[in-house]
Amino acid sequence: MQWRSLVVGLVVLRLSVSWVLWLAFGLGPNVSSGFNFHLGFNLHKLDLLFREEKTADSSTNSWSQRIQGHRYEETASPCANIGEASPPWRSYLNFFDGNKDEYVRRYSSFPDTLKLKMKDMAREMFYFGYDNYMKYAFPEDELNPIDCEGRGPDVLNPSNININDVLGNYSLTLIDTLDTLLVLGNVTEFQRAVKLVIDTVSFDKDSTVQVFEANIRILGSLISAHILLTDPRQPFGEVGIEGYENELLHLAHDLAVRLLPAFENTSTGIPYPRVNLKTGVPRDSINETCTAGAGSLLVEFGILSRLIGDSTFEWVARRAVRALWSLRSNETGLLGNVINIQTGQWVGKQSGLGAGMDSFYEYLLKSYILFGEKEDYQMFKAAYESIQNHMRRGRESCNEGEGDPPLYVNVNMFSGEIMNTWIDSLQAFFPGLQVLNGDIDDAICLHAFYYAIWKRFGALPERYNWQLKAPDVLFYPLRPELVESTYLLYQATKNPFYLHVGMDILQSLEKNAKVRCGYATLHHVVDKSKEDRMESFFLSETCKYLYLLFDEDNPLHKSDNKYIFTTEGHVVPIDKRFREKQWSDLSPCEEAANNQLPTSNISNCNRIPEERRYALPLKSVYMRQIDHMVGLF
Repeated sequence: MQWRSLVVGLVVLRLSVSWVLWLAFGLGPNVSSGFNFHLGFNLHKLDLLFREEKTADSSTNSWSQRIQGHRYEETASPCANIGEASPPWRSYLNFFDGNKDEYVRRYSSFPDTLKLKMKDMAREMFYFGYDNYMKYAFPEDELNPIDCEGRGPDVLNPSNININDVLGNYSLTLIDTLDTLLVLGNVTEFQRAVKLVIDTVSFDKDSTVQVFEANIRILGSLISAHILLTDPRQPFGEVGIEGYENELLHLAHDLAVRLLPAFENTSTGIPYPRVNLKTGVPRDSINETCTAGAGSLLVEFGILSRLIGDSTFEWVARRAVRALWSLRSNETGLLGNVINIQTGQWVGKQSGLGAGMDSFYEYLLKSYILFGEKEDYQMFKAAYESIQNHMRRGRESCNEGEGDPPLYVNVNMFSGEIMNTWIDSLQAFFPGLQVLNGDIDDAICLHAFYYAIWKRFGALPERYNWQLKAPDVLFYPLRPELVESTYLLYQATKNPFYLHVGMDILQSLEKNAKVRCGYATLHHVVDKSKEDRMESFFLSETCKYLYLLFDEDNPLHKSDNKYIFTTEGHVVPIDKRFREKQWSDLSPCEEAANNQLPTSNISNCNRIPEERRYALPLKSVYMRQIDHMVGLF
């Protein structure tokens, strides 16, 4: 082709014969890091030209096409591919691994002094929100950070489920934040907050709340705080309270009992989405619920059952998971996102990784890690395989090959065909789950895509249309999912790239979301207009993960014990107690608990070679490709 002849001619003008051979055939001398190399045109454009011709007929590697002939197979050592040697041939793309590349210059190091500065910044962010909540909002559920007022349920408009599903008139933000105070090392305030909860919180309220939200935000936090308060190992120092008589555990039990009516009078065992804390399931309750809402109760309910020796809570939560699992598609193995709890018919046939689905997958794996029930891991493995085979689009390898970067799209649960061209911000949790499963390379690629969106807007729009390169739903309520995945990837790789990501997120939040009394939801990620709401997860998750990202010496990182985070970011130890039941097996067919974690859930990822920890986690040319695909240039 004429353009190729022109390009090669330009290269010859600038390079020696050996460099031309290296570019064309992988031959020639190695490049020293100090080589002063200047071209009259952009090497990246040269790369795109060559790849454009090579991939012109490779539509199977695009997001809009399913990968043909590729089937997911689990490897025995999920982290092993991190350290695999490069192919024997050399590509000119390797040039971008040198110290002349803009991505390497920006992301390859992170000084300790800057890490300390970011840690302090994350702490200050938390306390600016927390102190103002306590000053202007407590004992109400949330802080309105613009007007400096408290917010409770919308009693004048019961149909306002955006508010009423979450706010139950039970000091939500204070409860949701308890273990974050310990993570930040503030034992005195943690003890004061615990006493306030014990003295002021009651669940005997005429409040209709979503079972899922009450479980993850309230029940989970009470259980976490109780466990950390009574842990004889005291990883956070002497945190015990004189005269403490398990009041937090009693509160958790009381709340769980009030949620139990959701599991009654349902022919499938899948719970109703909402209950009134005083009267039970409302008479006008709908019979439809989302998969995540019904199937993400097992961690909290299971821990409660094993702490108090009552199988009821774990049994109903596990029955709901089994019911949903039994209704998956026979063709694809996928589940839908909305189901009728009486008929078992799928009302929403979309299968994806975001809203309505996300924590269902998360809790299959985390339940196994905590309880050791083989059934949970078998379901997770099967679900993960179906996800890889039907939702994953793009090239087969994250860090090698041609085509679009890997992306998980929304598909029809029965056919696996794409249903739309948007993804939502909740899906940004998935790289973190892949880290727990040991699938680090795929986690790196998907995380890079969401980070590119963040760089473009200074936030994550609730929905982003990957075909139009534009947001479909424009608000950002200070969600933690990208920060969570960033933190877990840093723990797995120790790559300074992820510290830079955290710094970008911190600085964006300070610039775009900080208001008079806290941090406000972004109503519009483009013009940065705001809504007067600071959801409790901003303090319980977003600030917590940001702080932990920069706090290498945190007790969570130094303790001999291992910890896991619930879907609301509450800290729970991986404890032998939770692998022991004080009752017989939940069902005759259930297999005995396995007392050993699978190898993919132990710290295999610490075996990542040192040299990989200080190179970019994703090659520069692929980072540039992703940045281009979200419209950064």
